[in-house]
Amino acid sequence: MGARCSKLSLCWWHSNLKSTSFESSDLENGGKNDRDSLPGFSEYSLEQLRAATAGFSVDNIVSEHGEKAPNVVYKGRLENDRWIAVKRFNKSAWPDARQFIEEARAVGQLRNDRLANLIGCCYEGDERLLVAEFMPNETLSKHLFHWEAQPMKWAMRLRVALYLAQALEYCSSKGRALYHDLNAYRVLFDKDGNPRLSCFGLMKNSRDGKSYSTNLAFTPPEYLRTGRVIPESVVYSFGTLLLDLLSGKHIPPSHALDLIRGKNFLMLIDSCLEGHFSNDDGTELVRLASRCLQYEPRERPNAKTLVTALTSLQKETEVPSYTLMGIPHGTASPVQLLLTPLGEACSRMDLTAIHEILEKIGYKDDEGVANELSFQMWTNQMQETLNSKKQGDAAFRAKDFATAIDCYTQFIDGGTMVSPTVFARRCLSYLMSDMPQEALGDAMQAQVVSPEWPTAFYLQAAALFSLGMDTDAQETLKDGTALEAKRNSRN
Repeated sequence: MGARCSKLSLCWWHSNLKSTSFESSDLENGGKNDRDSLPGFSEYSLEQLRAATAGFSVDNIVSEHGEKAPNVVYKGRLENDRWIAVKRFNKSAWPDARQFIEEARAVGQLRNDRLANLIGCCYEGDERLLVAEFMPNETLSKHLFHWEAQPMKWAMRLRVALYLAQALEYCSSKGRALYHDLNAYRVLFDKDGNPRLSCFGLMKNSRDGKSYSTNLAFTPPEYLRTGRVIPESVVYSFGTLLLDLLSGKHIPPSHALDLIRGKNFLMLIDSCLEGHFSNDDGTELVRLASRCLQYEPRERPNAKTLVTALTSLQKETEVPSYTLMGIPHGTASPVQLLLTPLGEACSRMDLTAIHEILEKIGYKDDEGVANELSFQMWTNQMQETLNSKKQGDAAFRAKDFATAIDCYTQFIDGGTMVSPTVFARRCLSYLMSDMPQEALGDAMQAQVVSPEWPTAFYLQAAALFSLGMDTDAQETLKDGTALEAKRNSRN
């Protein structure tokens, strides 16, 4: 709901985020998904990331393992309105700050639309944090193993496999062939529903590459023998991901290979896919998985071979990923919301029109104050409070917004009456005075006083638009429109 979004917005008000950028030597944008707008690698302060994540709030945790995981990932939002994912390591993960920053800078040079790219880091005291692009549509694990609306379609599973292979090929071409613990949690979906490989797995925790942590049943054989990860180990892990995509379950490779050798590989295929793929395609993908899972590393295909094999299997290539995934795409435009005149004015940020409407409707929806104004007997304090409101109204009508703010503030601070309309009018006065943060606060106060008043939501949207928080603003417009429709249905 918009109210929740706006509440989060308040947490970001006071962030004053300025990052020191390093020039990336290789910003390969690929021409897709706004790659041109992606910044170079930056260093952030702990204060900046604390502000962006609302103090590392539990509500902003997006790790599927939750707050008890050793390295927690948070959703955050920078002052420039960019969404980010912040991975906060435990204190023992990177004792050497120099090693951490060198590794982060190296990974931060990569730029590709098959990756959830690393855009920055933070190292202060014992704190070690990575900052990456935020992917809003969750993980492969969620969509493959724990789906709710629909199982993942065959064409989408093939696309996931190809895009991941392309990500690995790109990383390999840039000298970053090692990827640690490749699994379904490392695959994320962007706003268009396209799968991306998390950049976090490209970071290694030691110079000799000795870093691997997963269930032993899924660990590459050579790691168990030597304790080392090699590029061929990544292909083995890719093979386990192919098994995930085939089966819709996390199947140990040894079990899968036994089925394949026994010619029972159709038992691997997800029953939800029955009738939706050809046996030839299924056989080819099983064969590719078995090649990736060979015991001897040298017998496994490389990433380029995987890309070639998977390209020929692609289906429904013209259908967008968000359609195949059943993910809502984009935000409805204000016109599609069938907004009221006030909602329309707020969506356009037409402050003059908002002023005219608020002045015209007066205190019609302000039942509490309207009833109180009908009384003729007032104490001196109440009379002074009323005079402040009247002076504020006169200034508001005359478009003297500085005076309106002062008078309405006296009325509000008087505390004898509570008026959502006064908050609304002071909100617009703040907007007219280029004070959007204060305006958002007043719009939210109006909502607190009158929780089902659409005007409060519309004004929140105007303030959010003014702050550059367009996504939150659109959601709040939707909430106001829903309340308006509910109110009209009762009349």
